Amino acid sequence: MEIGLLGFPKVGKTSLFNILTGSHLHVEKFSTGKAEPHLGIAKVPDPRLDRLVEMFKPRKVTPAVVEYLDIQGLSKGEAKDPLFLKEMRNVDAIAHVVRAFADDEIPHAEGALDPKRDLETMETEFLLSDLEVASRRVQKLKAGARKAKNPEDEKELAVLTRCLEALERETPIRALAFSPDDEKRLRGFAFLTAKPILGVVNMDEKDAGRIDSFQEHFALDSFAAKPKAALCAVSAKIEMEIAGLSPEDAEAFRKDLGIHEPCLERILHASHRLLGLSVFFTGGEDEVRAWSIPALCPAQRAGGVIHSDIERGFIRAEVAAYDRLMEAGSLAIARDRGWLRQEGKEYKVADGDVINFKFNV
Repeated sequence: MEIGLLGFPKVGKTSLFNILTGSHLHVEKFSTGKAEPHLGIAKVPDPRLDRLVEMFKPRKVTPAVVEYLDIQGLSKGEAKDPLFLKEMRNVDAIAHVVRAFADDEIPHAEGALDPKRDLETMETEFLLSDLEVASRRVQKLKAGARKAKNPEDEKELAVLTRCLEALERETPIRALAFSPDDEKRLRGFAFLTAKPILGVVNMDEKDAGRIDSFQEHFALDSFAAKPKAALCAVSAKIEMEIAGLSPEDAEAFRKDLGIHEPCLERILHASHRLLGLSVFFTGGEDEVRAWSIPALCPAQRAGGVIHSDIERGFIRAEVAAYDRLMEAGSLAIARDRGWLRQEGKEYKVADGDVINFKFNV
């Protein structure tokens, strides 16, 4: 899973990238010029993985990971250039960081702090960018249709015309429903408004205690109600300070501030919910590993996340529900109690399943 971090200039986006990925990119208050995109990896904290490690005592532990792409701050009007956001077109979702912290040395480009306004402005930027892409393709398809009839081009024109009409109404493509075939036709365009979007409100350190009630405080209920959209709040400045503390001191500091969940976990959990992901585990003496998959993914396709040979030669999946396995204390006891099930390729993998795949190629 790859998530693009995007925002207007000086919203704390790169600081957040450092927190999420453990990077140490230099952040300058007054830097100018074009910056290269940065890619980093965040390991997904999961207490279930820790307990499985205690059970299996493996030689290797591999958590689920999320890749974050950090690109230069976007100035208003720049999204019209399709090259400016070309990196964003390859990500699975976009995390739009908006500023809710004050800094007298760096005034907000739009004046007063207003996360709702900034979320809406960026959505408009995406709409304009997609409108340009869709318009060009529709014109090309119409020109081709006058010369020769092509059934596939006609189907593509129909679905793109629908997208274009929605964009002209200022409706994002993510709000539309498509057939699986039409989704395939649109995939190559990587429309920005088709991607799930996570609004990340970067709050002032003095407001850290409001993180749990930020949505109401900033009147963001309408954004949260949109299809394939979600919200979470952080205080990057506070989290940067916490990152230098011991785990015990960090927990005590968060408790004093009324922050109930670390920044990394808050954003990762929100991202998983937004993308409709669940996690399954594989375990043994060699390795215990967490894997992110679409919720209710068939067992055969889940095996393919590990290796294409497993999907191709799938025989069956030995499945233990996480809670049952913890109650049993070992796979052997779970098997004796009948809690280690034999499932076929169409079995819908549940969040927390511990699976051993049987396959032959």
